[in-house]
Amino acid sequence: MMDADFRSDTVTRPTPAMYAAMAAAPVGDDVLGDDPTVKRLEALAAERFGQEAGLFCPSGTMTNQIAINVHTRPGDEVICSHLAHIYNYEGGGVAFNSGVQVRTGGDAYGRLSADDVHRLVQPEMDVHAAPTRLVVLENTANKGGGTSLGLPLLREVGDAARSHNLAYHLDGARIFNALVREGDSPEDLGFFDSVSICLSKGLGAPVGSLLLGPKDFIAEGKRIRKRFGGGMRQAGFLAAAGIYALDHHVERLAEDHANAQRVDGWLAQLPYVVERKPCHTNMVLFRIEAPGGAPALQAHLASQGIRIIAMDREWLRVVTHYDIHEAHLSALHEALKTFAA
Repeated sequence: MMDADFRSDTVTRPTPAMYAAMAAAPVGDDVLGDDPTVKRLEALAAERFGQEAGLFCPSGTMTNQIAINVHTRPGDEVICSHLAHIYNYEGGGVAFNSGVQVRTGGDAYGRLSADDVHRLVQPEMDVHAAPTRLVVLENTANKGGGTSLGLPLLREVGDAARSHNLAYHLDGARIFNALVREGDSPEDLGFFDSVSICLSKGLGAPVGSLLLGPKDFIAEGKRIRKRFGGGMRQAGFLAAAGIYALDHHVERLAEDHANAQRVDGWLAQLPYVVERKPCHTNMVLFRIEAPGGAPALQAHLASQGIRIIAMDREWLRVVTHYDIHEAHLSALHEALKTFAA
């Protein structure tokens, strides 16, 4: 049976060339600070994003949680979209790890506006309110449908954050998808106080994310990484995969975007698909109305070797990535057409 895995762009496997780069990597002990490949990856990513330094971590959740911990102190408040990953998918880490709370706003596509920031920020001198310290945006917005926020919005929100003396963090789990879609460069994002980028999603590395920012921020982040248990020893083998991904797998994300557009077009023709979020990058989020709801369509697809994710009982997500080929797409198309809603 076919195995067509559209659940996430995290299911990719390293390519043979990436495996070769990993096997050839010189390594040391990163906790002791002497793994040369980790150092090279951190410097490379920081330079590309216009930041001073980087910190290699096991996951994007960890890089986000470290950033929040460094930017805030217990009792503070963070502003983000109501669809944000830090709010929905990080296990309550904002509260558990840093003792801060969240105020949310924004639209149905993961976009938070400058007006939202001005409206949500707490009055500085109000002792009844938690002090607002940080604004976080996620680009692309996962629960928004892979929405690309665009540089104008990112800058406007940044200006609003600065006007209130707030720190500004980018959850860039899929930032390269946004950059490829918009035709922007990583250094265009240098106005963020900190940036998290993921290597194990569309770029296809097996493990790893990077936290980028000023040297003193990253030095404190390294202390928090140790506290969170995120120190890795011969991590250069993993860092080598990240370097390869940055050098070879960014531009090809456009292929994933084109395949997602094809899927979106097919869904537009199906009577049981009643709503779709705009398809900007490599994700298609759609809502169905059918007996049994989303689980029924999932089961129908699974019977033919096709896997997708249900966001709830109605909304489903299809994600394209470099391990999705024409045969997988054709099988998905046929299976969608034969579903008896």
